[in-house]
Parts: sequence; structure tokens; C-alpha cells
Amino acid sequence: MHFWKELFSPSDAIGAAQTLIWFNFMLGLTPFRLRTGDGGQQRTLHISQLGYLNTLLQVIFFMYCFIHSLAEQASIVGYFFKSEISQIGDTLQKFIGLLGMLTLFGISLSECRVIISLCNTIVAVDRRFHNLGVTFNYQYIMKLTHLKMFLMITLNVSYMSSCFWMLFHNDIWPTFQAMITFFMPHVFLLSVVVLFSTFLFRLQQHFGLINKVLKKLAHQWDNSIVKPMPKQRSLQCLDSFSMYTIVTNNPCEIIQESMEIHHMICDAASTANKYFTYQLLTIISIAFLLIVFDAYYVLEILLGKSAHEGKFKTAEFVTFFSCQMILYVIAIVSIVEGSNRAIQKSEKTSGIVHSLLNKAKNAELKEKLQQFSLQLLHLKIHFTAAGLFNIDRTLYFTISGALTTYLIILLQFSNSNVPEHPFPPMEENDTTPIRSLVSNLTIGG
Repeated sequence: MHFWKELFSPSDAIGAAQTLIWFNFMLGLTPFRLRTGDGGQQRTLHISQLGYLNTLLQVIFFMYCFIHSLAEQASIVGYFFKSEISQIGDTLQKFIGLLGMLTLFGISLSECRVIISLCNTIVAVDRRFHNLGVTFNYQYIMKLTHLKMFLMITLNVSYMSSCFWMLFHNDIWPTFQAMITFFMPHVFLLSVVVLFSTFLFRLQQHFGLINKVLKKLAHQWDNSIVKPMPKQRSLQCLDSFSMYTIVTNNPCEIIQESMEIHHMICDAASTANKYFTYQLLTIISIAFLLIVFDAYYVLEILLGKSAHEGKFKTAEFVTFFSCQMILYVIAIVSIVEGSNRAIQKSEKTSGIVHSLLNKAKNAELKEKLQQFSLQLLHLKIHFTAAGLFNIDRTLYFTISGALTTYLIILLQFSNSNVPEHPFPPMEENDTTPIRSLVSNLTIGG
């Protein structure tokens, strides 16, 4: 009974994310499960032996499909486009798909305790916010998580359904192993993107709440509301996901509590970066490679430089590769925008703290705010892909420049391989050149 209650009306952060946890558990990406304590009051995460077994089975199954499709030279791309570059791109896609799957599963097995620690930190931050009078609406948070999962599943199902229809409609029946090798990495990579974006949303929400608490304190100072009163119960709605009420009028306590909460949020962001850093590198690398080759295939056909498999119409060909390209563009945008919003929320805190510092008259308040200012100076959140590059909006410019460069190289390479015809091709049953030759010989004789 408690399970169904938490499923529709969660009471904590873990309950709000339980559907996402179960979904990734079935995929083998989060080998831990929820455990409810005595009385159903406390819910914790614990590593599951069944989860480890599920992850290992997923790895073995995908390895089998990959080796089988490689040995049989089964390729989904080969049905649409056959050239030297397409063969290289298809082989690369298979190998990076395998590498990506092994990376995702390897991280889920080796760093399982890290993501559990991240979940526990978020739960602890939510509890500390109660000291500032913030109560979260976990039902809305769960609905937002469900919406992200629904969009991810809808994108995958729509893409795979359209691809299957195009293949079967043209009487092409790929092997089961080839379909798993081609389509399954999309599902797993996008699932990790949804998991990452969910954690980013909670971090963004926490930073936003810290800012609003401090802004409320500044507003009280501007209006001379702060007085030595024991309690004040003025309920205000901060957003759709939380409610705020001032439970103390001691500004030093509010600032001290905000400092401690801010430190915990930065620890959570650092833990998230530690867990997802190699996964993000894998996803962005795969997305970039697939976008390059998909864009090349589409441009080759639209520019009329290559011929594709005769069974497919040009619209079907363009739709197949464009949909895959759009799928990974959405993945990159989700990662970058989620990271960028969280970073922007965290950067706004320093301006609010310095605004309070300029208004503070009390020496104790100034000391607390100066400590907070130093903390903000030394604790800055950032997200990187294995430390190779930062994940922010500058990544758009980097990817665009690299994409343009590689597309020009591929198009030039394909042009250099076009055979030159010094003489016009002779149509079948065309005897005009032969007649001319005979006529010349007759005249010469």
C-alpha cells in the first residue's frame, strides 16, 4: 500500500525519482534498488546483486549481437547507402556503439556507490531546506521526470517505428542482431541523458531556492521588516515545485544555513560531474561522429553526387539519416542547456550576497556575508567531459566548427573518387561511332 502511495504522491526526493530509477535498473544502468524502512517512513537506496547480474547480462547480450553482425557483415546503413565512406562510417558506428555501451555499463558497475551518494546528498539538501522553511512539491517534480521519460521513449519509438516501416515496406528484413546493434545504443545513451538532466534540474532548483531566500532577506531589509520577533508565518509560493515560509527572523541564522546548504549543493554538483564525466564524453563523441556522417550522407544525395540503394526513395533516405541526426542533436542540446542553466543559477548567488553585504550594518552580519563571499569564490561548479572540454554553450561553437571542417573534407574526398569520363558514355545498341568509323575507312580506301 505504501508503495502505491509513494508512486503517485511521493514524500521525498527518492520517491520522486523512483520511476526513473526503476527504468534505468531494467536497462542495467543503475544496479541499485529502493529499500523502505520499518513503518515505510525512510526510503534508502542499496546495491542489488540482481542489478549487477542484469547489467552483466545486458553486456553479454549486446556483445553477442555486435560480434554476430560484424561477422555476418550485417548493416542497416548498407541498405541505404553503399560507398567507401559509408562503409567506414558504418564500421565506426558499430565500434563506437560497442565502446559507448561498455563505458555506460562499466561506469554503472564501478561507480554505483557514487550515484547513490549523489542521491543521498540531494535528499540531505532537501531536508536542510526545511530549516529555511522550504517545502518541496515532489509530485510536480515526479511529473516533470515522467514527462522527460515520456519524451525520450516517444522519440526512440517514433524513430525506430519509422525506420522499421521503411525497411519492411521495401521488403528488407535485417537480422535481429543487426537491429539490436544499430538501434539499442540510441535507447541507452538517451536514457543516461535523461538521468543526467534530472539531477541537473534538482541542482538548478536548489541554487534557485538559495537565491530566492537571500533575495527575500534583502527585500525585508529594504522594507525594514526584520525585527527581533520570535516567529513569522508568511507563506509565499516560490515556484511550482516548492513553498517558502520564514521560520526565523535572525538573519545570521539564515545566512549560516544558506552557506551550509550551498556547500552541500556544490558537493552534489561535483559528485554528479565525477559520475557522468566519462559518460558525457562518450555520448558527445558518438553524437558528433554520427551527426557528421549523417549530414554527409544527406548532402551527398541532395547534391546529386552519389546514388543510393534503388529500393528507397530520396525522401525515405533523407528521413532515415535526418531523424538519427536530430535525435543526437537533441541529446547534445539537453546536456549543454541543463549544465548551462545550473551554472548560471549558481553564478547569480555571488551578486545577491554582495548586495546583502553592501546593505549590512551589523558587524556579525558582515562577517557571515564575507565568509559566504569567500565560499562562493572557491566553490564554483562546472561540468566537463573527462576534463577535456567544458560542457557549456561554447560547445555549440566548437561542434559547429568541427562539423563544417569534416563535412568539407568528406565531400572533397568523395569528389576526388569520382571517375573521369574523357569520352561520353555510349548507350546500349548505339552504333553511331561504329558507323562513323566504317564511313571513314570507306572514304580513305
